[in-house]
Amino acid sequence: MTDLSLRVRIFLFLCLIGGGSVVVVAGALWFSYARAQDPVLLDPFVLAGLISTLALLGLSLGIWRLFDENVARPIDRLAAEMRTRTHADVSREITPELAKYLGDLAPAAAGLAGQLSASSLNTAEALAKETRHLQRDRQALSGLLSEIPVAVALINPDFRIVLYDKQTASILARLGTPRLNASLWDYLDPSDLGALHSQIEDGQTQARGKVRSASGAQELTLTLKQLKNGEGHLLIFDDAQPDLEPQAERPLIFDFELMRRGLDPDLKKSPLNKLGFVVFDSETTGLLPHKDEIVQIGAVHVLNGALIAGDRFDALVDPGGPIPAASTKVHKITDAMVAGAPDIGVVGQRLHAFAAGSVMVAHNAPFDFAFLRRHRKRMGVEWDTPILDTVLLSAVLFGVTEVHTLDALCTRLDVSIPAELRHTAMGDAVGTAQVLCKMLPILQARGFETLGDVIAASQKHRRLLDDLNPV
Repeated sequence: MTDLSLRVRIFLFLCLIGGGSVVVVAGALWFSYARAQDPVLLDPFVLAGLISTLALLGLSLGIWRLFDENVARPIDRLAAEMRTRTHADVSREITPELAKYLGDLAPAAAGLAGQLSASSLNTAEALAKETRHLQRDRQALSGLLSEIPVAVALINPDFRIVLYDKQTASILARLGTPRLNASLWDYLDPSDLGALHSQIEDGQTQARGKVRSASGAQELTLTLKQLKNGEGHLLIFDDAQPDLEPQAERPLIFDFELMRRGLDPDLKKSPLNKLGFVVFDSETTGLLPHKDEIVQIGAVHVLNGALIAGDRFDALVDPGGPIPAASTKVHKITDAMVAGAPDIGVVGQRLHAFAAGSVMVAHNAPFDFAFLRRHRKRMGVEWDTPILDTVLLSAVLFGVTEVHTLDALCTRLDVSIPAELRHTAMGDAVGTAQVLCKMLPILQARGFETLGDVIAASQKHRRLLDDLNPV
């Protein structure tokens, strides 16, 4: 049977429909005619019609199941596999077993995918040779800033953070939660910073002065220097003490793409490739959100379709009670580890600040958000940001009949979570973020250009899992 071509298979399906219909009608007429003299039965023609109708419905259902399992679903799988290799840099081979009843289609797709992978590899090698100087420039920039004894940050015209180093992060951590694309208004008093900026607008190239923190609890001496091209500013924390040894590494966290665009206030109308995502995961004392508690939260930033190394949120949470041994066995978090950690009210508020202005993403988001929303009054925040769920995104891209666990997605998209990090908040958050980065170009290739497009597509699969965005 596996040697038959796809055209022959479809022809046989049609023959089965036609031949089966003839047999059903003939059998129903014979059955009715044979019992035409029985006074208990209905009119023979009415009986024949009822029997034919029910039998044809059953025949149609059976043929549809055969067609779905052997033709329609394998074609969908094959199309999804081709898209992952075209848009998500997946190099795993396409096996003939994926569509063994589709004739030569699966081997032809496998050959094309292999040719595409080889071509992509050659292109990548050529591109790597041509862009090595960019890596050298980055290393030179990192080395230069490592020698500067003051904390600096680069901000765009919208006063959002484009670049910061570890020393700046330590200062921002005292004022809030450091992260790329965060507004300076989250850390500094808008009126004080505005007064400093007005000096530059009056014609100065730089201005220096005292600026209070957003809470008013601290005061810092800052220098604001306008860049030569007028497309941003350099912010220098003058009175900040170095927190690192001169020879210590001071990694940079930056995304210069943030210099060239503003943040659209209506996120649902924003293109996917211009959005910032905060991908998070939580570990808990159990699986009942109405009574169990969070013990750890991990979150990472995705900007411009890439995971931002170093821009992370990782916090243990005191659950207010003992952690069951069965839960500790899964996530390895003990009572001793969370002793003295802040409670969910404090950690949740910090996570909310870390995710400000971004789309939140989780795998099985209803579970994690049930915990967060239950404690929103303690946190003093509302979780009303747009939310994407990688379970629903998987259903959009690969079909509801496929397996949508995090492990299955990682296998499908060539993502690897180290065994020692699986079932830890940060490990699963990073894995989910890598899955998201693979999904974004596939979604765009499927025609889902904006966040609103993706949310609308996800909501069509609400029977699989609740979508947390308003309809």
